[in-house]
Amino acid sequence: MTGTTWKNAQPAAALQGAAAVLLLVLGAWQGIVAVASEEGTQRLRPVLNIDSFFSGRLTGAVNTVLAHDLPTDPLLRAAGGVFRYNLFGSGGPQVRVGCDDTLFLTEEFRPWPHAEAAMAERAEGVRWVNAALAARGIALAVAVVPDKARVKAAELCGAPRSRQADARHDAFLAALRVEGIGPIALLPALQAQEARGGAWYRTDTHWNQEGAKAAAAAIAGALHEAPLSRAEDYRTTLAAEETDGPGDLLRLMSLDHVPNALRPDPDRQRLERSEAPGGGGGLLDETPAPEVALIGSSYSVNANFHGALQVALRSTVLNAATAGGGFAGAAATYFAGASFRQSPPKLVVWEIPERVVAQPLTQAERDFIRRW
Repeated sequence: MTGTTWKNAQPAAALQGAAAVLLLVLGAWQGIVAVASEEGTQRLRPVLNIDSFFSGRLTGAVNTVLAHDLPTDPLLRAAGGVFRYNLFGSGGPQVRVGCDDTLFLTEEFRPWPHAEAAMAERAEGVRWVNAALAARGIALAVAVVPDKARVKAAELCGAPRSRQADARHDAFLAALRVEGIGPIALLPALQAQEARGGAWYRTDTHWNQEGAKAAAAAIAGALHEAPLSRAEDYRTTLAAEETDGPGDLLRLMSLDHVPNALRPDPDRQRLERSEAPGGGGGLLDETPAPEVALIGSSYSVNANFHGALQVALRSTVLNAATAGGGFAGAAATYFAGASFRQSPPKLVVWEIPERVVAQPLTQAERDFIRRW
């Protein structure tokens, strides 16, 4: 190497060395902050002992902290989401981007192994629950929520669904009928609302407020002979200002905290709230137990569906649904709880999302079914 080449190489080598040191310092800083964070401390506290050190559990816990709690992790995820969406029109592994930035959960598109057996087992479980409730004089109404991709098929822009996914809705309704359950098919009402102006949020996996009202009206119409007093009046009010919709699919794309120019525009809405006039009275009021209990998934806790159902039924509804409840998560919790034992309703409305019925049963679901 000549003297001139050596002199030219020195600044480049120094710059590379400085960059390497900076990266090492940045990495060390992120690791220290992650380990010292509240989340990191909670993960590590149970394994801060000599046995965990020698068994490798401490090392595994540290790796978990470094994989999930780095300070720059949200920023890196957001950068990746912006890159995927703006350069390739992709929503990542969990989200499919359709026409006009309509987003869909990829879970609605895929097939599942042994889907027919899973649907049959779930339908049989519903029959057992229905029989047990009927023995206590309690009616059961089962409402199946169709996939967003089914209702908004026009916005798929040619995105293929599996043949199993196409047939899943009608197949599960047929499986319920085989077990003697007459399900409430919400699809016609939601398709009609979609044609009138939309039944689903564009950037969220759930129905919007108009879709929720259409579903509630369909359920109430199917239950016109249910033994309810229908003596309650509910008032629906709108928020004064328009705000962004829930946008859970933007969150799955890691685009929930980036400027609108870099992501699909969020839905906008004025939040609705339905409640009885007077707000329920004081602590000493003796109000009757709700005649209706609602069990189900996040569809039942979003978009004022619970309130819309109370309006449509003119009856107080206990909302025992849980986000992420899937097929039977809320049902298992509610039927095992004190509320059901001490104040059983006249009617249980069981809301079931189509997209979960063909998935392999979890052990918790099998335990719930066997309980009956």
